[in-house]
Amino acid sequence: MKYLILMHIDPAVLENLTDEQQQQIGEGHGAFMATTKENGEFISTQALGDPSRSKVVRSNGARPEVTDGPFVEAKEFMGGFYLLDVEDEARAIELAQMIPDASIPGLAVEIRPVVFSDLGDG
Repeated sequence: MKYLILMHIDPAVLENLTDEQQQQIGEGHGAFMATTKENGEFISTQALGDPSRSKVVRSNGARPEVTDGPFVEAKEFMGGFYLLDVEDEARAIELAQMIPDASIPGLAVEIRPVVFSDLGDG
């Protein structure tokens, strides 16, 4: 079963990380990728650009319209994700707890099952 693990970022938290915490995050993600690749659970990961570089395409009722954004009131945004293929939800939770962001107050990871997937591999 495929699960998407979304990493929620709070820029204020990132700005206040110690050098040690920044190193923990970098090394932790490297170890997480190595483990999930070794176990055959890793499909892909992507880090996303800052939301200030986003565009939103939304219908204005007549046609799609492109605006800068998103401009939401939330202080957090999705900073990246892992796509994993695991045995069950319990394993997805176990792996999500290994992501270093889950150990830093103010950051979070979200686990969501994938209900449809086309990875373009054939």
